[in-house]
Amino acid sequence: MTATHGVSRIRTRTAAVAGIVTAGAAALSLVHAPGAVAEPHHSAVAPTATSTSAPAAFSLQAESGLLPGASDATDSADSADDGADDTAAADDADTGTGTGAATAEATDAADTAADVEAATPADKGRGAEYNADGTLVVIDKKDQPKPEPASAEQIDQWINEALDVLRENGIPGSYEGIYKNLMRESSGDPHTINMWDSNAHKNIPSKGLLQVIDPTFEQYHVDGTSTDIYDPVANIAAACNYAADRYGSMDNVNSAY
Repeated sequence: MTATHGVSRIRTRTAAVAGIVTAGAAALSLVHAPGAVAEPHHSAVAPTATSTSAPAAFSLQAESGLLPGASDATDSADSADDGADDTAAADDADTGTGTGAATAEATDAADTAADVEAATPADKGRGAEYNADGTLVVIDKKDQPKPEPASAEQIDQWINEALDVLRENGIPGSYEGIYKNLMRESSGDPHTINMWDSNAHKNIPSKGLLQVIDPTFEQYHVDGTSTDIYDPVANIAAACNYAADRYGSMDNVNSAY
Protein backbone atom coordinates (compact mmCIF):
# COMPACT_ATOMS: atom_id res chain seq x y z
CA MET A 1 0.00 0.00 0.00
CA THR A 2 1.40 3.36 -0.93
CA ALA A 3 1.30 6.40 1.25
CA THR A 4 -1.21 8.01 -1.04
CA HIS A 5 -3.55 5.09 -0.78
CA GLY A 6 -3.20 5.11 3.02
CA VAL A 7 -4.09 8.73 3.25
CA SER A 8 -7.04 8.14 0.98
CA ARG A 9 -8.33 5.30 3.09
CA ILE A 10 -7.89 7.33 6.27
CA ARG A 11 -9.91 10.18 4.75
CA THR A 12 -12.60 7.77 3.60
CA ARG A 13 -12.94 6.20 7.03
CA THR A 14 -12.94 9.63 8.67
CA ALA A 15 -15.71 10.78 6.38
CA ALA A 16 -17.70 7.62 7.06
CA VAL A 17 -17.34 8.05 10.79
CA ALA A 18 -18.36 11.67 10.48
CA GLY A 19 -21.43 10.61 8.49
CA ILE A 20 -22.42 8.08 11.11
CA VAL A 21 -22.03 10.65 13.87
CA THR A 22 -24.12 13.15 11.93
CA ALA A 23 -26.87 10.62 11.28
CA GLY A 24 -26.92 9.60 14.95
CA ALA A 25 -27.29 13.19 16.04
CA ALA A 26 -30.16 13.66 13.64
CA ALA A 27 -31.90 10.55 14.98
CA LEU A 28 -31.54 11.75 18.53
CA SER A 29 -32.97 15.12 17.54
CA LEU A 30 -36.00 13.42 16.00
CA VAL A 31 -36.72 11.24 19.00
CA HIS A 32 -36.53 14.12 21.48
CA ALA A 33 -38.17 16.78 19.39
CA PRO A 34 -41.45 17.99 21.03
CA GLY A 35 -44.48 16.29 19.53
CA ALA A 36 -42.53 14.05 17.24
CA VAL A 37 -43.45 10.40 16.82
CA ALA A 38 -40.88 7.82 15.83
CA GLU A 39 -41.86 5.93 12.70
CA PRO A 40 -39.89 2.88 11.55
CA HIS A 41 -38.26 2.65 8.10
CA HIS A 42 -38.36 6.42 7.62
CA SER A 43 -35.49 8.78 7.26
CA ALA A 44 -33.84 9.54 10.52
CA VAL A 45 -33.57 13.16 9.49
CA ALA A 46 -35.71 15.34 11.69
CA PRO A 47 -38.55 17.03 9.78
CA THR A 48 -38.46 20.75 9.27
CA ALA A 49 -40.56 22.63 11.83
CA THR A 50 -43.73 24.07 10.29
CA SER A 51 -44.75 26.31 13.16
CA THR A 52 -42.89 29.53 13.78
CA SER A 53 -45.21 30.94 16.48
CA ALA A 54 -43.76 31.54 19.91
CA PRO A 55 -45.12 29.43 22.79
CA ALA A 56 -47.83 31.06 24.87
CA ALA A 57 -46.54 33.03 27.80
CA PHE A 58 -47.07 31.22 31.11
CA SER A 59 -49.53 32.87 33.52
CA LEU A 60 -50.17 31.82 37.10
CA GLN A 61 -53.87 31.22 37.85
CA ALA A 62 -55.62 30.34 41.05
CA GLU A 63 -58.34 27.70 41.16
CA SER A 64 -60.94 30.43 40.64
CA GLY A 65 -59.30 31.43 37.37
CA LEU A 66 -58.09 34.76 38.74
CA LEU A 67 -54.58 35.82 39.43
CA PRO A 68 -53.61 36.12 43.10
CA GLY A 69 -54.86 39.47 44.30
CA ALA A 70 -57.57 39.74 41.61
CA SER A 71 -60.32 38.61 44.02
CA ASP A 72 -59.09 41.17 46.52
CA ALA A 73 -59.47 43.85 43.90
CA THR A 74 -63.01 42.65 43.09
CA ASP A 75 -63.95 42.60 46.78
CA SER A 76 -62.60 46.13 47.14
CA ALA A 77 -64.74 47.27 44.20
CA ASP A 78 -67.86 45.62 45.69
CA SER A 79 -67.15 47.21 49.07
CA ALA A 80 -66.82 50.58 47.41
CA ASP A 81 -70.22 50.12 45.71
CA ASP A 82 -71.83 49.05 48.99
CA GLY A 83 -70.30 52.04 50.71
CA ALA A 84 -71.71 54.34 48.06
CA ASP A 85 -75.18 52.80 48.46
CA ASP A 86 -75.02 53.17 52.24
CA THR A 87 -73.92 56.77 51.90
CA ALA A 88 -76.77 57.52 49.52
CA ALA A 89 -79.28 55.92 51.88
CA ALA A 90 -77.87 57.91 54.78
CA ASP A 91 -78.11 61.12 52.76
CA ASP A 92 -81.75 60.31 51.92
CA ALA A 93 -82.48 59.77 55.60
CA ASP A 94 -80.77 63.03 56.58
CA THR A 95 -82.49 65.13 53.93
CA GLY A 96 -85.86 63.38 54.10
CA THR A 97 -85.70 62.35 50.45
CA GLY A 98 -85.58 59.07 48.61
CA THR A 99 -87.96 56.16 48.34
CA GLY A 100 -87.78 55.29 52.04
CA ALA A 101 -88.64 58.82 53.09
CA ALA A 102 -91.59 58.99 50.68
CA THR A 103 -92.93 55.69 51.99
CA ALA A 104 -92.59 56.84 55.59
CA GLU A 105 -94.43 60.09 54.83
CA ALA A 106 -97.25 58.19 53.10
CA THR A 107 -97.51 55.81 56.06
CA ASP A 108 -97.64 58.70 58.53
CA ALA A 109 -100.37 60.39 56.51
CA ALA A 110 -102.41 57.18 56.40
CA ASP A 111 -102.00 56.68 60.15
CA THR A 112 -103.13 60.25 60.82
CA ALA A 113 -106.21 59.80 58.63
CA ALA A 114 -107.02 56.53 60.40
CA ASP A 115 -106.68 58.21 63.80
CA VAL A 116 -109.06 60.99 62.77
CA GLU A 117 -111.56 58.48 61.42
CA ALA A 118 -111.35 56.39 64.59
CA ALA A 119 -111.91 59.48 66.72
CA THR A 120 -115.04 60.32 64.72
CA PRO A 121 -117.52 57.49 65.28
CA ALA A 122 -119.97 56.61 62.54
CA ASP A 123 -123.39 57.51 63.93
CA LYS A 124 -126.75 57.16 62.23
CA GLY A 125 -128.26 59.90 64.32
CA ARG A 126 -130.06 62.41 62.20
CA GLY A 127 -127.91 65.56 61.94
CA ALA A 128 -125.34 64.42 64.51
CA GLU A 129 -121.84 65.88 64.28
CA TYR A 130 -118.78 65.06 66.34
CA ASN A 131 -115.67 66.93 67.39
CA ALA A 132 -112.16 65.74 66.52
CA ASP A 133 -111.90 64.06 69.94
CA GLY A 134 -115.07 62.05 69.26
CA THR A 135 -117.42 64.06 71.49
CA LEU A 136 -120.85 65.08 70.26
CA VAL A 137 -121.30 68.61 68.99
CA VAL A 138 -124.02 69.99 71.28
CA ILE A 139 -126.57 72.35 69.75
CA ASP A 140 -129.40 74.59 70.95
CA LYS A 141 -132.84 73.05 71.31
CA LYS A 142 -134.19 75.25 68.55
CA ASP A 143 -131.59 73.79 66.14
CA GLN A 144 -132.60 70.20 66.79
CA PRO A 145 -133.42 68.59 63.40
CA LYS A 146 -137.08 67.77 62.90
CA PRO A 147 -137.88 64.04 63.04
CA GLU A 148 -138.73 62.06 59.93
CA PRO A 149 -141.32 59.51 61.09
CA ALA A 150 -141.46 56.03 59.61
CA SER A 151 -144.69 54.85 58.08
CA ALA A 152 -147.50 53.50 60.27
CA GLU A 153 -146.97 50.07 58.73
CA GLN A 154 -143.28 50.05 59.64
CA ILE A 155 -143.95 51.17 63.20
CA ASP A 156 -146.63 48.52 63.60
CA GLN A 157 -144.25 45.82 62.34
CA TRP A 158 -141.43 46.91 64.67
CA ILE A 159 -143.66 46.93 67.76
CA ASN A 160 -145.08 43.50 67.02
CA GLU A 161 -141.62 42.03 66.42
CA ALA A 162 -140.43 43.58 69.69
CA LEU A 163 -143.42 42.12 71.56
CA ASP A 164 -142.44 38.64 70.36
CA VAL A 165 -138.94 39.16 71.76
CA LEU A 166 -140.33 40.48 75.05
CA ARG A 167 -142.59 37.46 75.49
CA GLU A 168 -139.73 35.08 74.77
CA ASN A 169 -137.68 36.76 77.48
CA GLY A 170 -140.46 37.30 80.04
CA ILE A 171 -140.39 41.09 79.79
CA PRO A 172 -143.75 42.87 80.36
CA GLY A 173 -145.18 45.47 77.98
CA SER A 174 -148.12 46.11 75.70
CA TYR A 175 -148.60 47.46 72.21
CA GLU A 176 -150.37 50.55 73.52
CA GLY A 177 -147.73 51.28 76.18
CA ILE A 178 -144.91 51.01 73.66
CA TYR A 179 -146.68 53.02 70.97
CA LYS A 180 -147.60 56.02 73.13
CA ASN A 181 -144.06 56.36 74.54
CA LEU A 182 -142.48 55.79 71.16
CA MET A 183 -144.48 58.57 69.53
CA ARG A 184 -143.81 60.97 72.39
CA GLU A 185 -140.06 60.35 72.46
CA SER A 186 -139.21 60.26 68.75
CA SER A 187 -142.40 60.83 66.70
CA GLY A 188 -141.65 57.43 65.18
CA ASP A 189 -138.22 58.38 63.73
CA PRO A 190 -135.74 55.55 64.43
CA HIS A 191 -132.78 57.87 63.76
CA THR A 192 -133.67 60.63 66.20
CA ILE A 193 -130.81 61.73 68.47
CA ASN A 194 -131.15 64.39 71.17
CA MET A 195 -128.27 66.85 70.79
CA TRP A 196 -129.26 69.56 73.29
CA ASP A 197 -130.34 68.11 76.69
CA SER A 198 -128.25 67.18 79.75
CA ASN A 199 -127.39 63.77 78.35
CA ALA A 200 -126.03 65.39 75.19
CA HIS A 201 -123.79 67.63 77.32
CA LYS A 202 -122.50 64.48 79.05
CA ASN A 203 -121.76 62.95 75.61
CA ILE A 204 -124.33 60.18 76.14
CA PRO A 205 -127.17 61.45 73.92
CA SER A 206 -130.54 59.70 73.82
CA LYS A 207 -131.04 57.73 70.58
CA GLY A 208 -133.67 55.91 68.59
CA LEU A 209 -137.41 55.28 68.80
CA LEU A 210 -137.55 55.25 72.60
CA GLN A 211 -134.59 57.59 73.20
CA VAL A 212 -132.21 55.24 74.98
CA ILE A 213 -128.67 56.31 75.97
CA ASP A 214 -125.76 54.01 75.12
CA PRO A 215 -124.99 52.86 78.71
CA THR A 216 -128.64 51.85 79.24
CA PHE A 217 -128.79 50.07 75.89
CA GLU A 218 -125.65 48.09 76.68
CA GLN A 219 -126.88 47.15 80.15
CA TYR A 220 -130.41 46.18 79.12
CA HIS A 221 -129.76 44.84 75.64
CA VAL A 222 -131.93 41.79 74.96
CA ASP A 223 -130.25 38.71 73.53
CA GLY A 224 -131.30 37.86 70.03
CA THR A 225 -131.64 41.47 68.91
CA SER A 226 -129.21 43.70 67.05
CA THR A 227 -126.40 45.47 68.89
CA ASP A 228 -127.16 48.61 66.87
CA ILE A 229 -128.92 51.06 69.16
CA TYR A 230 -130.75 52.55 66.16
CA ASP A 231 -132.24 49.18 65.19
CA PRO A 232 -136.01 49.65 65.92
CA VAL A 233 -136.67 46.24 67.47
CA ALA A 234 -133.48 46.23 69.53
CA ASN A 235 -134.17 49.77 70.76
CA ILE A 236 -137.75 48.95 71.81
CA ALA A 237 -136.72 45.71 73.54
CA ALA A 238 -133.91 47.34 75.55
CA ALA A 239 -136.15 50.28 76.55
CA CYS A 240 -138.93 47.94 77.72
CA ASN A 241 -136.41 45.83 79.64
CA TYR A 242 -135.14 48.97 81.41
CA ALA A 243 -138.67 50.24 82.07
CA ALA A 244 -139.67 46.86 83.52
CA ASP A 245 -136.70 46.96 85.87
CA ARG A 246 -137.31 50.51 87.02
CA TYR A 247 -141.06 51.06 86.66
CA GLY A 248 -142.50 47.57 86.43
CA SER A 249 -143.46 47.94 82.76
CA MET A 250 -143.29 50.35 79.85
CA ASP A 251 -147.04 50.67 80.36
CA ASN A 252 -146.33 52.62 83.56
CA VAL A 253 -144.19 55.23 81.81
CA ASN A 254 -146.04 58.42 80.88
CA SER A 255 -143.23 60.95 80.52
CA ALA A 256 -139.49 61.15 80.13
CA TYR A 257 -137.96 58.22 81.94
